[in-house]
Amino acid sequence: MSNDSDDRRGTDHHGHDIIDPLHVGIVTVSSSRAGDEDPDDPGGDTIQEAFEAEGHEVHERLLVRDDYSAIRTAVRGLVARRDIDVVCTTGGTGVTADDVSPEATASLFERELPGFGELFRSLSWDEVGTRAMASRATAGIAVDTPVFCLPGSKSACETACEELIVPETPHLAGLATRHRAGTNDQTLADYREE
Repeated sequence: MSNDSDDRRGTDHHGHDIIDPLHVGIVTVSSSRAGDEDPDDPGGDTIQEAFEAEGHEVHERLLVRDDYSAIRTAVRGLVARRDIDVVCTTGGTGVTADDVSPEATASLFERELPGFGELFRSLSWDEVGTRAMASRATAGIAVDTPVFCLPGSKSACETACEELIVPETPHLAGLATRHRAGTNDQTLADYREE
């Protein structure tokens, strides 16, 4: 069985590897919302709208509390799935004691993408001035999957997604999975004895 992304793999007009459309996973981090039966989620909604506006598909949305293990477990579960090409978290990137999203996600990174945080803070400077320095937004590759850790505000998610993530991630996902193109995805179930 080939990877799901093989059917969506191609090249752009420059000949760069891409996956399009992307299959997206979103994790909203918020202790105050995690207990609600029908919570509002402006950050998650904004991320979903930005990807869907460009023809990508959101395959999973999760809501977890501000807890290192809960965040790490949610992200780890998504990057392990072959039907998810990119993961975005929203919330928990500030400087309070319970803002642990950057640490929880970065613990999974095999390769960091430091340029994302640098560019995001530069764009944020234009919007919020010196408060941009408090953002600890980060990104990296975990299990061949680009992961972006964003603030919880709607405005921050909009800036990050529209200006940086959505335009570049088809190429990042293509590069991160190039070594898997055309290979079989075998699981332990393929080897079980009858």
